[in-house]
Amino acid sequence: RVGSATSLSSAVINSRLQELVRLFRDRTEKVKEKLIDSDVTSDEESPVASPAAAAVPAPGGELEGDRPPGDEHCCEMLCCTFEHRPWLERLKSSQFPSSIDPLTNLMYVLWLFFVVMAWNWNCWLIPVRWAFPYQTPANIHYWLLVDYLCDLIYLLDILVFQTRLQFVQGGDIITDKKAMKENYLRSQRFKMDVLCLLPLDFFYFKVGVNPLLRFPRCLKYMAFFEFNSRLEAILTKAYIYRVIRTTAYLLYSLHVNSCLYYWASAYEGLGSTTWVYDGEGNSYIRCYYWAVKTLITIGGLPDPKTLFEIVFQLLNYFTGVFAFSVMIGQMRDVVGAATAGQTYYRSCMDSTIKYMNFYKIPRTVQNRVKTWYEYTWHSQGMLDESELLVQLPDKMRLDIAIDVNYNIVSKVALFQGCDRQMIFDMLKRLRSVVYLPNDYVCKKGEIGREMYIIQAGQVQVLGGPDGKSVLVTLKAGSVFGEISLLAAGGGNRRTANVVAHGFANLFILEKKDLNEILVHYPESQKLLRKKAKKMLRSNSKPRDEKGGPGDALIIPPRAETPRLLKAALAAAGRTGGRGALGRLRWRLRELRAMR
Repeated sequence: RVGSATSLSSAVINSRLQELVRLFRDRTEKVKEKLIDSDVTSDEESPVASPAAAAVPAPGGELEGDRPPGDEHCCEMLCCTFEHRPWLERLKSSQFPSSIDPLTNLMYVLWLFFVVMAWNWNCWLIPVRWAFPYQTPANIHYWLLVDYLCDLIYLLDILVFQTRLQFVQGGDIITDKKAMKENYLRSQRFKMDVLCLLPLDFFYFKVGVNPLLRFPRCLKYMAFFEFNSRLEAILTKAYIYRVIRTTAYLLYSLHVNSCLYYWASAYEGLGSTTWVYDGEGNSYIRCYYWAVKTLITIGGLPDPKTLFEIVFQLLNYFTGVFAFSVMIGQMRDVVGAATAGQTYYRSCMDSTIKYMNFYKIPRTVQNRVKTWYEYTWHSQGMLDESELLVQLPDKMRLDIAIDVNYNIVSKVALFQGCDRQMIFDMLKRLRSVVYLPNDYVCKKGEIGREMYIIQAGQVQVLGGPDGKSVLVTLKAGSVFGEISLLAAGGGNRRTANVVAHGFANLFILEKKDLNEILVHYPESQKLLRKKAKKMLRSNSKPRDEKGGPGDALIIPPRAETPRLLKAALAAAGRTGGRGALGRLRWRLRELRAMR
């Protein structure tokens, strides 16, 4: 038994020693490789956290497993049990924000919508209740209920929202409660808000419920214009809302004119003359019809009889011509702004067609140019993306480039492991190009000076004896031509034809742009040099195999020792290493050992 135990322990010790020897040998090889090639980075794994560190205490100071079961609140529904927090605790946690960003907060835009609805109630219904006999003692309580509900919205806007709006002062965003409140109290907006809530309703006890006493409620127009600005900023097609708003302006002017016409008819006496409203049919619809014919100057109206009717009609005509011309001009501006891009596209295309016709370009080329214009416009919505971003600051252009192109560029094997900021700088140098079906992206034998990244579409790599066999089809996210960025001097020649299979959107990165970027990132430059050697070895050209002169690399290979020098060194070795050649050979050995 003692002998067996001894042999077992010795076997364990031997296996452990062999494992240690193997580990030391592997580490020696890594250190040796590190000394030979300084670009090799360490691939040692980071230490794994111990199991004891995995038990992280909860914010309350207790571990998740140590909580008593009574602290969990559950409710049973059918056959399932759901965890939920007590309603009182949820109510305490949901607090109103102490400050509101008026430019980006959607909750504030929603609140402005309710304020604008209350403002529209006053603007549209006050003239109707004043002119037409729609407000009666039987329904007066319904009108007053909605009126005071709108007043409550006005009051909440002053006390809760306007005093919490952030503002910019000296380039800083102010979020202090006291400063925000003082800024609102000093603004013109506060004065108009207080003026629109004048308590003229107390005069109801003396003159009765007269809707004209609520006319100051219409002075909250600043909320309406702010809502328009905020809503247009978040809409993708803001011109549609502008058209609707301009149409509403026209309808409101007709609405006010119809109320004035009914008031004038009641003042003269309903049906007293042929010009006034005769009191038959729906009063609002009949008066609105008269207002439309007057303001748009259609004609066919009865002639006014009295002096009051003549003056009223003249004022209507003058106001109608002015208002209608303003509406038409504003509508033209809205439609022109909405179709500005389409107009620019048409003008560019017409100019190009005129140029091609002047120089008698072949019809096939003209058709391809037209196809390029149409596809580029419909796929991108513009002809040149750089024109859209040229007015933005450099930081904003970078943010847009990251959102659009980073997912594609980060998957390129050539740039994996490089400095992240270098990738960001490279994104700003990418140039988008559209290729038509059967267009040559690059041809065999050309000098490569750029790399291509497929954004959308497919390209085919052609080769074979006839140069028309499809070797591979590259899809969106693929990269080709990256070897051209790694060759020094004049670059290397393309080894195959690349043709667009259908419409293809490609990003192009030119070699000079990459070289300008790498000057500021030496570590990434070393990494790319190492990858360059590996890729150029695996993608060696046929002319190199035949012994022809190869392309110049970023890291040129070490020159081979001349044969004459080899023979001299061999002779020095046979003579025992004496003399100058012997000392040279010893020096070379010493340098090799140091390396």
